[in-house]
Amino acid sequence: MVNFPGTFRQTISTNLLTLTRFRELLKKIKQARPDEDLELLRRAYRFSAQSHISQTRASGEPYLAHPLEVAIILADMRMDVATIATALLHDVVEDTSVTLQDIRDSFGEEIALLVEGLTKVNRLDIASREERQADNLRKMFLAMVNDLRVIFIKLADRLHNMRTLQYVSPEKQQRIARETLEIYGPLAHRMGMSKVRAELEDLAFSYLDPIDFEKIVKEIEAKRRSGEVFLKEIAGLLAARLKETNIPARVEWRIKRPYSIFLKMKRQNTEINEVYDLLALRIVTDSVNNCYAALGVVHTIWSPVPGRFKDYIAMARPNLYQSLHTTVVGSNGQHFEVQIRTEDMHRTAEEGIAAHWKYKEGGAYSAADERSISWLRHLVEWQQELSEPAEFLTSLKINLYPEEVYAFSPKGKVVVLPRDSTTVDFAYAIHTEVGNTCVGAKVNGKLVPLRCRLRSGDIVEIVTQKGSHPSRDWLNFVVSSRARNKVRHWIKASERSTSMDLGRKILEKECRRLQLSWKSISDAQLVKAANDLGCPSKEDLFSDVGFGKHDAKQVLSKLFPGSITDEKPEKSSLAQSVQKALGLSRESAVQVKGFNDLLIYRAKCCEPILGDKIVGYITRGKGVAVHATNCPNVQNLQYEEERRIEVEWAAAADDTYPIDLILHTADRPGLLKEITAAISDKTNIRNIETKIAENGNATIDLSLDIQDKKHLDRLIFAMRKINGVRSVERSFKD
Repeated sequence: MVNFPGTFRQTISTNLLTLTRFRELLKKIKQARPDEDLELLRRAYRFSAQSHISQTRASGEPYLAHPLEVAIILADMRMDVATIATALLHDVVEDTSVTLQDIRDSFGEEIALLVEGLTKVNRLDIASREERQADNLRKMFLAMVNDLRVIFIKLADRLHNMRTLQYVSPEKQQRIARETLEIYGPLAHRMGMSKVRAELEDLAFSYLDPIDFEKIVKEIEAKRRSGEVFLKEIAGLLAARLKETNIPARVEWRIKRPYSIFLKMKRQNTEINEVYDLLALRIVTDSVNNCYAALGVVHTIWSPVPGRFKDYIAMARPNLYQSLHTTVVGSNGQHFEVQIRTEDMHRTAEEGIAAHWKYKEGGAYSAADERSISWLRHLVEWQQELSEPAEFLTSLKINLYPEEVYAFSPKGKVVVLPRDSTTVDFAYAIHTEVGNTCVGAKVNGKLVPLRCRLRSGDIVEIVTQKGSHPSRDWLNFVVSSRARNKVRHWIKASERSTSMDLGRKILEKECRRLQLSWKSISDAQLVKAANDLGCPSKEDLFSDVGFGKHDAKQVLSKLFPGSITDEKPEKSSLAQSVQKALGLSRESAVQVKGFNDLLIYRAKCCEPILGDKIVGYITRGKGVAVHATNCPNVQNLQYEEERRIEVEWAAAADDTYPIDLILHTADRPGLLKEITAAISDKTNIRNIETKIAENGNATIDLSLDIQDKKHLDRLIFAMRKINGVRSVERSFKD
């Protein structure tokens, strides 16, 4: 008997495991696609195994295990062999010395293009994570337009990475989970892939908010036994009635998933007992006619809840989802939802476009496929107008949320908009000029404000007026990326012109004060001074002076060398007065990179604290406003990139920062005492206000002095653990 070294035995063992999984993969494909040629897969497996031979994952397993699991996920979706072969190869160009040309030579142009669409951008000149993320997503979406298989593979890749996220660092867990929740979960929803979306969201939720996740899971498990008994009972009753009426159908049941419950509880500020669709039945039948017949049977057994019926068969969602939804009340007063659909609808509801999508010669799509990805084509068109990574990512997240509002023009044209869209969003969806000149709107024949939120079925008529133009205030309520981008574009062009005129006048006035000749300055001198100060053109220089980013004296010292001293003036008494009036005495903790004597203050809308990621925006007359980078108002300012300025927290800062918290809780004795006990003695409590509602819920407004973000996170963590505390959120001033 030969004794092999331990590492050698381990290598043989892991190779046998991956080989076993590959054989399982082949078996799945043979069952789903018996006519497919599997030789391509065998070659892809050998190529991937050789390319990743010396690599391991964070879990310690061979790297090959990852592409294999991704391929198995796609095999379960019954995808074609080319897609599954690409899954086996999707990381070789990015993580090994293999080139795209190597893939092209070995596997052909089709698979090479798919691998290229999945390979991250590798640019040394991209400094920030945000820029890298934006560039990679742009590339992926462009590839998706040409071949949807790119996103199927990417979602399978992300799903397996989320399933094994426990092996990476906590910081990486948070980053990947947040990206999954903000981008890949909504993307799976837009593709109609509800099974993938559900698992992605629940996994991300478990890492981003483990306290709420565990609390909801415990509550679900506590109700599971009684819920299952109830559902089995009513499912049996319903199946019997359907059989009596000769409606061929099967009846399934489910309990709502954790993240979906969390969103509903947060949105409606309710307990899990008040989530009406926590329990649901599903009827799957053979035809549309029988769907409506089954609905009639349901409503004869149980009373429907008014306003809780939705017909997604007559008007399918943009991701092709179709079903009838109704909420009814059982004999014991228990609310539950019933969904009714055909077999084809059910398959589409579970797997989305992947359920029926077939790749054809030349990359042609069916009419249904084209409808389901029209949003993607529009998205790619709109994103080409956005150069800033942060603006691109914000716009992308908005577009990925489900479109659920179906409004109509007076002539009957259907306009599909994101949830909570306004009449201004509707106007821009019709035409840019209609949006730019709209002054009012009629909804269902009645005059409404421009910020009026639309509901499905509304008939909208836009009132325009020649010479009118968008308002900056619109950015506070428009929802769609198209409307937001058009408003930003108009305001940017308008305000740039104003700031240029102002900047020129400031320079001319300073010249007169210093007895210098403005007329003697040539265009070449202005361009050189602009370039020296980091401005591409003299127009950019005038704009920066108008906004206060460059001081007039600083510019003139470039134009008239030696005529102006470089002494840095003491902070003027006026500046000190303004700083005092604005309450800036605490702001020593923040400094501007590369600038002196600029007023700095924390924006009241987000009140950043030490440890928050921050960005500065130059204002007229008030200095630099410092915002948290995740502040909603920052998104409204990003159309004016020239006003953005780098700021940072100073190395030493002993100040505290006033912050406000809102706690949504149950109303029970001793709760307030436990909350104050959870706040350490070192934390100053400025104010506590409690409001008690009739339904037994309470809202507590809490004002504290906080040292930094870590201090705040510790307090929030401690308060969330208290029994009866449902949520803890920061409160910001309008």
